[in-house]
Amino acid sequence: MDRTPLVLVVEDDLDILEAICDALEANGYHVARARNGAEALERVVEARPSVILLDLMMPVMDGAAFAGQLRTAGRGDIPIVVISADGNPRQAALIGAQGYLAKPFDLQALLTQVASMTSHV
Repeated sequence: MDRTPLVLVVEDDLDILEAICDALEANGYHVARARNGAEALERVVEARPSVILLDLMMPVMDGAAFAGQLRTAGRGDIPIVVISADGNPRQAALIGAQGYLAKPFDLQALLTQVASMTSHV
């Protein structure tokens, strides 16, 4: 059985999405992609991620609405790291996220957060 952690990356900016996914894949993670919260909910149903990297400001369904729907669906135990340009880590705390990175972020800092949240897998 494959024990490689699955990371769900939820980001509407395609360049940022691909940069994050490329870095994660290069470091041995399985990656699922979503461009908004609605797509992210579909991905969580398809396969339970070990951690979710979540942008807050997105079309269709924003990050806060996604986090609320995730809790309602009984998946509130999946760790979330918010990645946001708003520069306010308080937003992450309000939705129950376990981590926060401000855009632009350092890829090594992102990889460190993901590693710390997937070490139990």
